[in-house]
Amino acid sequence: MSVPGNLVHTTTIDLRWGDMDANGHTNNTLFFRFFEEARIQWLGSINLSDMTAPQGPVIIKTSATFLQELNYPATIEVRTYADKAGNSSLDTYHLLVDKATGDTVAEGYAKIVWFDRGTRKSCPLPDQLRALASNA
Repeated sequence: MSVPGNLVHTTTIDLRWGDMDANGHTNNTLFFRFFEEARIQWLGSINLSDMTAPQGPVIIKTSATFLQELNYPATIEVRTYADKAGNSSLDTYHLLVDKATGDTVAEGYAKIVWFDRGTRKSCPLPDQLRALASNA
């Protein structure tokens, strides 16, 4: 499976029994949590996740495509890609891969906007994020 952008981070997450729903597979809302966890770990790895900083990321759009069921027990790998950067935004994509089979079970998208917490408005994307974008 091919997604746009540059691979910027990979994280591994163990599925928990409680992540399954009444249908016996991982609840679809959890996929957004997996994407969120990967995004936070990635931003933390480049020192951009400080919630007390004057500026930081907000998500203004997100989506997921569910390709296969995911059942406990499983270990998943979430691959995060940085695609196009705008003045204050960055398109990111995620692949969620079952480590045991290598199958892609979901694809995700999130548009990150850099946000000034004082003015409550968007502000320029940090240069270190812009440098990771596919159109850098």
